[in-house]
Amino acid sequence: MVDQHGDCYVIGGDVEPVLTRTNGWARVRNPLDSGIGGRGSVKEQVNEPKRVHITTLQAGMTRRTTSRLSGVAAIDVAGYVADLKDHSVDHGFHVHDERHFVETYSLRQVWEVDLHPEEGCGGPVDLHLALDVDPRVLLSFEDVVLGLADDEEPPDEYHFPLTFTWALPPLPKGPDLLRLAIELAGVGGIELPLEVSAIDSFASATDGPERRLSVLARHPVSLAKVLAGEELLCDVFDRSLNVSRFLLEAAVGWLG
Repeated sequence: MVDQHGDCYVIGGDVEPVLTRTNGWARVRNPLDSGIGGRGSVKEQVNEPKRVHITTLQAGMTRRTTSRLSGVAAIDVAGYVADLKDHSVDHGFHVHDERHFVETYSLRQVWEVDLHPEEGCGGPVDLHLALDVDPRVLLSFEDVVLGLADDEEPPDEYHFPLTFTWALPPLPKGPDLLRLAIELAGVGGIELPLEVSAIDSFASATDGPERRLSVLARHPVSLAKVLAGEELLCDVFDRSLNVSRFLLEAAVGWLG
């Protein structure tokens, strides 16, 4: 018997061509069991084991897909995330934590990294990076790369969204959002457009509001540049460091 994961089990004698069922299991008939003549005695045939390997295709996968997946992927996402962490350290950040999530049904992945500026260790500002990996985008890009000639470059049409999120604790003296958005626009520049949002919360009916501030930036990561080793985001990390330092200085007054 051979299971749907391709595991092999030793069986004796000649093996009839294997027919797979819809549930992924296969049935193997031994000529010894049906009375068909074999080579020599039963003992001799049992001592001559053979191995059977069955490869089944998952739903929605073609043989071209399986042959591609058996080789080397065009993009090493884990290696790219490791390079991003190392590069962030070169640009004045400390890496505090990292996480990797995989959605079992769609195989969508999210790589998360928590950073803070070197001078902000233990400070109120945290920077959270999240790289969203869509497997459909990755597989489409690999299809394009496999169809290119050796001297051709892939088109810059495939991207992963990289999100920068700055978070601060509740601020007793929260800033004016419009003024803050205008000031941060000059810090982030066109390389790192920023979105400012806040939530006001009241601990009780007699307490004043506490404002929880959030700053968000999105940057598309080009798979073509990742493949060429050119997507290290130096300008983006420089801008994000300036934003972090701006928030660190301003948080002193906001926290009272």
